[in-house]
Amino acid sequence: MAFDGITIAAMVSELNKNLSGGRINKIAQPESDELLITGKGANGQKRLLLSASASLPLIYFTGKNRISPLTAPNFCMLLRKHIGSARITAIRQPELERVVEFELEHLNELGDVCHKVLIMELMGKHSNIIFCDDQNMILDSIKHVSCNVSSVREVLPGRPYFIPHTQDKLDPLTISKEDFMEKVCGKSTAISKALYQTLTGLSPVMAQELCYRASIDGNDEATALEENAREKLYQEFSGMMEQIRREEFTPVIVYKGDEPVEYGVFPFAQYGEGFSSQTYESVSEMLETYYASRDVITRIRQKSADLRKIVQTALDRNRKKLSIQQKQMKDTEKKDKYKIYGELINAYGYGLEEGCKSFKAVNYYNGEEITIPLDPTLTPQENSKKYFDRYGKLKRTQEALEVQIADTASEIEHLESISNALDIATEESDLSQIKEELMEYGYVKRHYGNKKGAKMQVKSKPFHYVSSDGYDIYVGKNNYQNDELTFKFATGNDWWFHAKKMPGSHVVVKTKDGTLPDRTFEEAGNLAAYYSKGRTAPKVEIDYLQKKNVKKPAGAKPGFVVYYTNYSLMASPDITGIEQLS
Repeated sequence: MAFDGITIAAMVSELNKNLSGGRINKIAQPESDELLITGKGANGQKRLLLSASASLPLIYFTGKNRISPLTAPNFCMLLRKHIGSARITAIRQPELERVVEFELEHLNELGDVCHKVLIMELMGKHSNIIFCDDQNMILDSIKHVSCNVSSVREVLPGRPYFIPHTQDKLDPLTISKEDFMEKVCGKSTAISKALYQTLTGLSPVMAQELCYRASIDGNDEATALEENAREKLYQEFSGMMEQIRREEFTPVIVYKGDEPVEYGVFPFAQYGEGFSSQTYESVSEMLETYYASRDVITRIRQKSADLRKIVQTALDRNRKKLSIQQKQMKDTEKKDKYKIYGELINAYGYGLEEGCKSFKAVNYYNGEEITIPLDPTLTPQENSKKYFDRYGKLKRTQEALEVQIADTASEIEHLESISNALDIATEESDLSQIKEELMEYGYVKRHYGNKKGAKMQVKSKPFHYVSSDGYDIYVGKNNYQNDELTFKFATGNDWWFHAKKMPGSHVVVKTKDGTLPDRTFEEAGNLAAYYSKGRTAPKVEIDYLQKKNVKKPAGAKPGFVVYYTNYSLMASPDITGIEQLS
């Protein structure tokens, strides 16, 4: 989700409620492109983070302090000198631009009242924090932009400040209905694209949301819309703009399972089945929660990248090996033909002439006449022996391949289960356990520590959910946890769930007497579907039975079990509404 003009409008409303009329107490610059301003307003002291990061520009209140360098950068020193104790007289957003302006009032060295403006521009790689005087002349900025870098605008001390209008967009808060119909609905492009390309402050996601609310396909060409569709779109658009004017915002994060996929300041209608929404008290809380969650997911994915590569390489190698073995197995199907050739030569070859290249005989197994090739340089007995030798070799090859194919298929199944565990890992301790399994089976070289051969001590625990009827449901995150959960934690009457014929987590529902409500069966099935390789499918077949009927063969790999009597259900990989405790 882009930090668009609508989200900034909600943030400006929050800033005004907390800081307008208040004073700045402290200014710090923890990073080269970040400011941390502490101010006191109507709701007490607040800490405001302003980040002009090219990859993630943000502005929000935070409860976390940041470590600052011992020597403050020049920009920070300049701000402290001029506005270290300034009063915030106004906070505004010009039109619906991705810009926040802080009007500041302070006393100079002579005690005269002076006015300054601190401007936060949240424009992707062009983001900046600019400090100006009351004549809109730039005093300094956190990033200097010369004419060599930008031909549109220089951001240097002594230059005039202005917002670059490079795309000539219209203000959605003031646009008339006539202009909307002409400028937006009159474009020869997709209607969702026409919305965010014509109007400031609208991101592609919000443009798509407006189309969805108006029951319009966002990919339909704007000029092809019927009159009633245009009217409906304008009604939804004007209704949203009125909410912005009245500052009626509802910060919300949309989740798919545990992963945050989108945020906004209005409830989303376009995210339906398979998604859940969580509302927040403030825009700042929403942003901090969203990016903290995304950071965890990103960090885990980065840390698991090496393990994923190892697993994928091993999978590719074993799949190629299995393909070759299966092709070789297909070649061994000829063995019975060679056996019959040998038998028929022994039975009918006594009258063959010397140097004969072939002869016809009736196959006494099916009564059909067949032609048997012969080597003219060999006697009938030698030809017979040649075919029996070929039969014996192929039979031995088949017997060896049966074992090899089973081993390779088992290896692929094991690696796919590890790949699934990497997909659902949420903590570094989860990765440690997976790495330990890879080391145990020789995919990763073990580096011995003080205790030679000692396994890594990890604290990773299974997911813990509570069903709508109050039953505890546990989900293994990896093969070690699956074994622990099924054979050490679960008791005989507990119910056990697993996706049918695909890698996935073991799911255990605790019960004293073996009885469960239908709704709990469904929710446990949904969890088994979600934590399997089939989580992207609309439905997944789930096997379930009581734990006492689940067995582990001797010497089997972690997570591998067998069972013979089970029930089945079709489950949706949707865990919305199932309470997660850990």
